[in-house]
Amino acid sequence: MSLHPSLQSYADAWAHSVDAISELVSPLVEGEWNRRTPCPGWSVRDLVSHVIGLDCEMLGDPRPIHTLPRDLYHVTNEHQRYMEMQVDVRRHHTAPEMTSELEYTVIRRNRQLRNESRQPDTLVRGPLGTEVTLEQAMRNRAFDVWVHEQDLRVTLGQPGNLDSPGALITRDVLLSRLPKVVAKDAGAPANSAVVFDVHGPVEFLRTVRVDAEGRGSIDGAPSLGPAAALSLDWETYVRLACGRVTPEAVSDRLKTEGDPELTAAILRSFTVTP
Repeated sequence: MSLHPSLQSYADAWAHSVDAISELVSPLVEGEWNRRTPCPGWSVRDLVSHVIGLDCEMLGDPRPIHTLPRDLYHVTNEHQRYMEMQVDVRRHHTAPEMTSELEYTVIRRNRQLRNESRQPDTLVRGPLGTEVTLEQAMRNRAFDVWVHEQDLRVTLGQPGNLDSPGALITRDVLLSRLPKVVAKDAGAPANSAVVFDVHGPVEFLRTVRVDAEGRGSIDGAPSLGPAAALSLDWETYVRLACGRVTPEAVSDRLKTEGDPELTAAILRSFTVTP
């Protein structure tokens, strides 16, 4: 194995989730591929097309030359337009075409990962013509594929893998974005702290602290007398942070304490995926 040790956990998490996706969709009949998922505007087919398309980009395949229709209501910015291209180009593919392309793409990606000898800081192609490090690209893939595995599980009524390797990477990705949510987006006051208590298959207690200059940081130490505290289960945390549900829709699964205006502002800003 030539893969750099710091990349192995991302490769393992991606493989675990993409194999689960294959198992979930392989028995579906044609009509089930049209079922709506929690991902706005996307069916099961669309979601699997997205997974295939982004892994093809990791392989270095050229992006499709394709003109998007004008009536895609869920596409409102350039990032979404970029992501939609790989989806829309496959919208008329049949179930056998989808499963065979997914299987072939996974085979190619596994081969690529077995032979991957680049360093984690190597720059590779990112969305919208950007460049990201190989480590960042692989972390993003592990995160993205696990979240979409969960989208499919919700759609198909087959819960599971909420504590899989991809779930732990997703936890770390989402936690890294919490300081911005609290300090900048929600405007928590200087010299304050906000506590997040998450329970369920993945559990953690984290405190976001805002310093005198309004900058946020995060640690695992509890805070005495925080400005606000939020308690929720892991699945609800993920679905909120990924924009799959609104705070109002899951209010019965949320417990908040402290400044009600601050907690409302945090929940309004909680979605961190584009």
